[in-house]
Amino acid sequence: MTVLRTSLRNFAAHKGRMLLSGVAVVLSVAFVCGTLVFTDTMNTTFDRLFAQTAADVTVSPEAARNDELPDTGKPATVPGSLLEELEGVEGVSSVAGGAFSMSVTVVDSGNENMGSSTGAPTIASNWTEIDRRSMEVTEGRVPRGPGEVMVDADTAERHGLELGEELRTISALGDFRARIVGTAAFRSTNPGATVVYFDTETVQKRLLGEPGAYTAVSVTAAEGVGDEELKRNVVAALGPGKYKVQTQQEYAAESKEGIGSFLDVIKYALLGFAGIALLVGVFLIVNTFSMLVAQRTREIGLLRAIGSSRRQVNRSVLVEALLLGVLGSVLGVGAGVGLAVGLMELMGLAGMNLSTDDLTVVWTTPVVGVALGVVVTVLAAYLPARRAGRVSPMAALRDDGLPAAGSRVGRVRSGIGLALTLAGAGALAVAAGSQEASKGSAFLGLGVLLTLVGFVLVGPLLASLLVRVLGVVLLRAFGPVGRMAERNALRNPRRTGATGAALMIGLALVASLSVVGASLVASAGEELDRSVGADFIVQSTSGPVVPEVVERMRATEGVEHVTEYRVLEAELTPPGGGPVREGLTAASPTYAGDLRVETVEGELPAAYERDSMSVPEDFAERHGVGIGDRVEVDFERGGTATLTVRAITAADTSVDRGALYLSTETAGAYVPGDRMPLNTMLLAKAEEGRADAVYAALKAELEPFPQYEVRNQADYKELLEDQVGQLLNMVYGLLALAIVVAVLGVVNTLALSVVERTREIGLMRAVGMSRRQLRRMIRMESVVIALFGAVLGLGLGLGWGVAAQRLLALEGLRVLQVPWPTIAAVFAGAALVGLVAALVPAFRAGRMNVLGAIATE
Repeated sequence: MTVLRTSLRNFAAHKGRMLLSGVAVVLSVAFVCGTLVFTDTMNTTFDRLFAQTAADVTVSPEAARNDELPDTGKPATVPGSLLEELEGVEGVSSVAGGAFSMSVTVVDSGNENMGSSTGAPTIASNWTEIDRRSMEVTEGRVPRGPGEVMVDADTAERHGLELGEELRTISALGDFRARIVGTAAFRSTNPGATVVYFDTETVQKRLLGEPGAYTAVSVTAAEGVGDEELKRNVVAALGPGKYKVQTQQEYAAESKEGIGSFLDVIKYALLGFAGIALLVGVFLIVNTFSMLVAQRTREIGLLRAIGSSRRQVNRSVLVEALLLGVLGSVLGVGAGVGLAVGLMELMGLAGMNLSTDDLTVVWTTPVVGVALGVVVTVLAAYLPARRAGRVSPMAALRDDGLPAAGSRVGRVRSGIGLALTLAGAGALAVAAGSQEASKGSAFLGLGVLLTLVGFVLVGPLLASLLVRVLGVVLLRAFGPVGRMAERNALRNPRRTGATGAALMIGLALVASLSVVGASLVASAGEELDRSVGADFIVQSTSGPVVPEVVERMRATEGVEHVTEYRVLEAELTPPGGGPVREGLTAASPTYAGDLRVETVEGELPAAYERDSMSVPEDFAERHGVGIGDRVEVDFERGGTATLTVRAITAADTSVDRGALYLSTETAGAYVPGDRMPLNTMLLAKAEEGRADAVYAALKAELEPFPQYEVRNQADYKELLEDQVGQLLNMVYGLLALAIVVAVLGVVNTLALSVVERTREIGLMRAVGMSRRQLRRMIRMESVVIALFGAVLGLGLGLGWGVAAQRLLALEGLRVLQVPWPTIAAVFAGAALVGLVAALVPAFRAGRMNVLGAIATE
């Protein structure tokens, strides 16, 4: 009880000094809990949505439920006669035929795409009883005939659609127009999909191309009949293997499967950033308790002198850490729920609607948050607590102002740090020179870990060296004030090293990712220049390229040729080997010039002759295939062919790496026209000297199809740069949390340092130092500490980034690009961070009463 009372008293007495460490705990725990609440809420949203849209039993084509084949633009279907068969099955109450397609683009009267910007699908469907369970008509009515459409209320609100407005729907079968006659709202949360409803005949004719067919049949069980029993009855009546039959639970689980992997990526990415912030917070907590123990050396010595044991002193400090961890974690859990709500609002702005009605906080979330915060805080305080326990009773008799325990650089620590750093550098060098991706990745991870730990351990030694260098370059120009700032930063190298290390981690990740991102853009640009001979590339944001677009491009004046590009699934049987399932690329013969794929044997144009093909080098080695060999090809949606290998493409080709090529003529000879995949992209070449005019003409020609983008090579490079930039900005935004915690560490170090030097500051003021000089001294001390962390972080990050780029060169990332403007901006930003971090401590120091400061013990 004595230990607890002492700890409570000390905690209350130093609550101001604990504040910033507490904020670090709050932020870290909030990020963890916010991530868990956010992903749990998304899971709840999709679970509820899929449960509402699933029938008791769903019967769909065996190929895949609701198989929206992106290569044909038409979903797989079941015959309308299936409804009559199912109506007579025992245990069936009612059946309803569903007809829908997700390979559609819907545009308004201004030719604006109504699709979601988040990647959620656009769904065109008929209106069934199942839809009445998940949707509610809020305005107007459901469509009753051709030329009428109903839109989901979220899409109508987002795009300002009104009743009577005309929409155009584009699919692989053509396009048609319909006027809005109603809107319907989701009974649960709409996660961002665009949904339009037509009458059944319109969907069947215009989108399925099969009047009377359906994409799935929903079966409702009679009263007292369970889903599993109904499924058994349906399978028995239809026969096994003919159709896919799923219960409501199975249907919902399969629907969520793709979403689940996406949610896992979000969850673990956010938790990774939370872990980084937590690691940075550890340095802040260690520094806080180290400084508090140093400042209370005389007090602890008095406790030891009157009989307190080392164990009691140790336990007292750990109890303070426990109190800090509990308070910070509890507040962090609450802040985490608020953060989750903020993330939901942010997703809403991006087009994915998540309602707070679905906010899900399971019991494990606060338990994990509190446990994590408390454990990390106590562990971080363990070493300072041991140091407190070693304080001798004789410390009570010493004068104040002696160097704090642990202020000198430990030789053993520095030796271990240097050894780990060298070992890590060696591992990074092995990774950079590796010719095997798996082996190189393992060494890269090991190198990153060892160099990070090594830099943390050797930080005090580096502080002694780098702060002097920075002092000569930056501080000496400020005269005595600058020299005093330098000496203050050097006074306790261990403290400076720990403060700088906290900033180092975030900046190292920023630097390494900047190198990889810049190298990715530069490598892709070089590869584009080297490999792509076409002037224009046309790709779709949703679904395949419809035939009308191909014809429009061919008819455009100045176009020399248009290269088609399709992907087919097939089973290949090489000579002397077993069958293997592969994807084949069927393209026009001009593809050999539009995409300059390197060959190691043969010539690629020969592969586009009738009944010919090419194979990649690794496929040839794996299956013992050579020039002139004949490969049996069983097309998934067609017949069987025997194709002769005419070319073997280089394994290091990064564009369409590993593709097996054949001509569209060869593919068309064995795959019926109605089962032939549509183009996934198109390449085009302009006549000599007409590239600019053709570019403008193609854009004008494809303007009615907003789902297709016409890009020249400059556009493509700009697109890639924008995509990489957006990704990096998002990552930098998440890393900002760790940098904020590190900034708090700088503020805390300065604030506690000012308290520690109260008497010294009073004496300096007494002998003539002005308030302005004092504040400038503290600001410069802060800047040099921040720049020390920046030098460590940027140096470490550049090493990581270069090693990662050399390893990724195996995957085509051949160009090393160091973004020096970004590196310089980060370094300058670190100086600004130092200035901002020093504002409050410098202001407080300047307001000290001189006589009161001198009288402080």
